[in-house]
Amino acid sequence: MTKLQNKDTKQGVRILANAFEHNLSVNHIVKQDHLRSQRLIALMNYTFKVCGAYGKVFISADGCACALVMLPDKKKVSMKMLFWDLKLIVNVIGIDHLFKVLKRETLIRQSRPFMEMYYLWFIGVHPLAQHRGRGTELLEALIADARAMKRPIFLETSVLKNVPWYEKFGFRIYHEINLGYKLYFMKMDT
Repeated sequence: MTKLQNKDTKQGVRILANAFEHNLSVNHIVKQDHLRSQRLIALMNYTFKVCGAYGKVFISADGCACALVMLPDKKKVSMKMLFWDLKLIVNVIGIDHLFKVLKRETLIRQSRPFMEMYYLWFIGVHPLAQHRGRGTELLEALIADARAMKRPIFLETSVLKNVPWYEKFGFRIYHEINLGYKLYFMKMDT
């Protein structure tokens, strides 16, 4: 696993856009119209920028898996962040969908503790490379990185079949919310 370089961003965006194309939680944010594919790519570009500025971005050695980590305590309000958020609203969410997404984000934020954490925002393997251990290798490296930083790892997943996979590594569900789909909040103490 290596830190993603700027030249690798397009590859990372492609990996995550493909891996999360049918994800319920992601599709709850992305406006569902004829521009959905472009909106999904814009969402992943946004998350790369945010994690590049306030967290960490990783890619597997073979370039088939990618992870985005936020360090929420490092995130600052800035003109750059406000500009990124505005572009997210216009290019991904849509004005007419904004209040629904804000309500969701408020529920999520209220369910997450306010503390220093290693927040695993996205981890994905390109669909053609799944079930070959790449996600496991990447997650093991992320756990080691979080341990080195002495931070617990937090994440959410809307994919029920992923819950046992995370539990295998020591994560546990600490909260659930229903948003028309179940969102599982998971934590691992390092």
